[in-house]
Amino acid sequence: MRNDIERILIPHKRIAERVRQLAERITADHTPPEIPDDGKLVIIPILTGAIIFAADLIRHLPMRMKIDLVTVSSYPGKSIRSQGSSLLSQQIGDVRGRNVLLVDDILDSGGTIRVVRRLLEAMEPASLKVCVLLRKTTEGSARTPVDYVGFEIPDEFVVGYGLDFGSYYRNLPDIVTLKRDIVGQASQPASGVLK
Repeated sequence: MRNDIERILIPHKRIAERVRQLAERITADHTPPEIPDDGKLVIIPILTGAIIFAADLIRHLPMRMKIDLVTVSSYPGKSIRSQGSSLLSQQIGDVRGRNVLLVDDILDSGGTIRVVRRLLEAMEPASLKVCVLLRKTTEGSARTPVDYVGFEIPDEFVVGYGLDFGSYYRNLPDIVTLKRDIVGQASQPASGVLK
């Protein structure tokens, strides 16, 4: 697997430090009296890509929280560009009047965030904030407002730290690009693998 890496874009030590900094900002923003509900928070990671980021993030949040889940497909199979976002499932409890933090791995076209934001806004939370680990420099990401961003990255296909290619590479600790001969397989038909 390591032989497939072209270059390390963000090493795991930088990721860990940035996740800690994001948690500090989120904690400050969700501490009473600025936010109602005594700082109670509902964290909603977008599966599957955000699972590692969300797990590390919540370990730094010293507050009462619930965790609900939503699954969206936007990079089926070995796609390296978003193919449009489809809500596949959601396990979201009653968030009416609660403070919600939506957590995603990467903001590219903005489709995933828009789909899930519409779903959550219809549930009438007290507040809804969005945290993404990575934001690409694309037109879609520029049009999609988010509250917390880990890293701004160029419009390159990346894997690692939860991000995948054909369901592989999520377990890499760094954010990396893959060699061209690996990514060149992206022309194969989509297999329905989740984001």
